[in-house]
Amino acid sequence: MLKLKIVTPEKIAYDGEAKSVLVPGTMGQFEILNDHAPIISSLGRGVVEYATADGKQQIHVSGGFVAVQKNEVSLCVEVDSEAV
Repeated sequence: MLKLKIVTPEKIAYDGEAKSVLVPGTMGQFEILNDHAPIISSLGRGVVEYATADGKQQIHVSGGFVAVQKNEVSLCVEVDSEAV
């Protein structure tokens, strides 16, 4: 399992475990799974989708960044206020 923390300027949107995280990288969408190599990447506009024990969750973002290290995934994102 991954330890996932999603932070926005307003609040901590999620802090818990996830099976996988799909992010909209600026060079294309990519998925983070258990034992992913360390990475820091910028994010573009799109959907962050993460799978938890309760099912799949989504958050629409307009940008930000993601850092992955030792099964800990940290996202600092701006929520997309224009998303439906």
